[in-house]
Amino acid sequence: MSHFHWNILPTPPAEQFSRIKDLPPLMVQLLYNRGIKTPEEAESFLSADEWLSGDPMLLPDMEKAVARLYRALLSGEEIAIYGDFDADGVSATALLVQALSSIGGRVTPYIPHRIEEGYGLNTVALEGLSKRGVSLVITVDCGISDIDEVKQAQRMGLDIIITDHHSIPPELPPAVASVNPKRADSNYPFLDLAGVGVALKLFQGLLKSLGREDDVDYLLDLVALGTVTDKVPLVGENRYLVKRGLRVLNNTNRPGLLEMAFLSGARMGRLDTESISWTLGPRLNAAGRVDRAITSYKLLVASSFDEAKELALLLEEKNAERQRLTEEVIASARGKHLATYVDSPLIMVSGEDYPAGVVGIAAGRLADEFHRPTIVIEQGQEVSRGSARSIPEFDIVSALRDSSDLLTRFGGHPLAAGFTLPTCNISSLHQRLLDMARRKLDGLDLRPQITIDAEMPLSSLSGKTIRMLNALSPYGYGNPPPTFLTRGVNVIECRSVGGRGEHLRLRLQDGEVRWHGIGFRLGQFIGEVRAELDIVYNIEVDEWAGGEMLELNILDFQPSASQGGA
Repeated sequence: MSHFHWNILPTPPAEQFSRIKDLPPLMVQLLYNRGIKTPEEAESFLSADEWLSGDPMLLPDMEKAVARLYRALLSGEEIAIYGDFDADGVSATALLVQALSSIGGRVTPYIPHRIEEGYGLNTVALEGLSKRGVSLVITVDCGISDIDEVKQAQRMGLDIIITDHHSIPPELPPAVASVNPKRADSNYPFLDLAGVGVALKLFQGLLKSLGREDDVDYLLDLVALGTVTDKVPLVGENRYLVKRGLRVLNNTNRPGLLEMAFLSGARMGRLDTESISWTLGPRLNAAGRVDRAITSYKLLVASSFDEAKELALLLEEKNAERQRLTEEVIASARGKHLATYVDSPLIMVSGEDYPAGVVGIAAGRLADEFHRPTIVIEQGQEVSRGSARSIPEFDIVSALRDSSDLLTRFGGHPLAAGFTLPTCNISSLHQRLLDMARRKLDGLDLRPQITIDAEMPLSSLSGKTIRMLNALSPYGYGNPPPTFLTRGVNVIECRSVGGRGEHLRLRLQDGEVRWHGIGFRLGQFIGEVRAELDIVYNIEVDEWAGGEMLELNILDFQPSASQGGA
């Protein structure tokens, strides 16, 4: 039996292949699986050009935001960019500080401390900014739910412009402007910009209103970093921004990015979305998770290599600390779940020793492992902070909204959210979310799921096929790497690899064709390997000893029918 539920997508209807005649059938099927059904949509998706970029003035409140920002620039006001402490917020902060400074703005960054100040605007920070002479605060990647804080800012004489991309609350803060593509009154053609994408749009809107045509490409490396790390869908305008941003990133002259790439082993010139997701992004996030996110901001804007090297070394240390803390929390949370709630449709665990900076990562890992909505809470004496990660079948931010009477504050997306609550309400929240999960998820197969694009023999994977697949990149959330199923593959060699034997290394044969394969975190299933397997996999490039080799990234397997499989 397979270890995941295999969701094999159906073959498109026959008319789909006749509708898009200029592309190979496999490409038509892969595009169809991604919602691309017309020749025009296919051309737009594959070219990923600037036609996907929307007019910034279509965003709600953009005219108000631009007018107030222009007045601040004209009169030389002190402007603060108030960002979130994750990689998206840090990238957005760096982008707006750099962009507005380039046209003469007096701009200062502010990124709150995750533990001491929490998510979003806070009154103490706003008071401090006001005392320093700031009169305009622009939020990036936060603020859309901060009604009370914006009211208090007004009483201090501060104007607030909100730029955010999180879910819209029932009531908007009374800010000068709330620029968010998810607003119900938005005319913007793309809803899923990251926080850094909305920040870019504010600058583009300002330039457009000034009649300027400044090149903003130099900012797109920051846009790519924030967009990929925040796991917004890499479709539509995000696809354009990331594809173009990767070109800028691979040719960047930012000392901080160059030093971080060197220390982490990432190869400049070969950086892709995977490099951001697994190497650069975690390091940018690490500072905000275990210390102060301003360190990551300083790295992005560093002007000298001496400063950049020092900051990059510090991020390496913080990332190692983050990894250690994460593994400790995951082991503890997994143990509590398996000991008490193993059959539950929802995982919710808390601990007094769970650092707030890593509970989100732990929740994400457990949600992936068990395919259940997962909440991990740092439990304080009076106030606790939680992070939630969910599955497509369960809108976690909607569930939190329905539990808002138990919460102090909350916000996020359908698949990821954060909240604070009185510690005495943890048990009540658990019961309420559990009841919701039972109603929503009853009868569903809650094994982790793999969506399979097509079933095909290994012999069909030619160089032409690989080049065709590359046209679908950049890959990420909403546009995953194509996943294939091949049945009846012969196993020539199988061995466990890794420090603890946690991975599988395979040599496989299908007819006359042989492939190398690696099954990450599948080492525990080595006893289930048979002479013939059905395998589910992506195709990847393995870089080793200065060379490149195509190999199969094996996601799951089961014995073939002739070997007693399903």
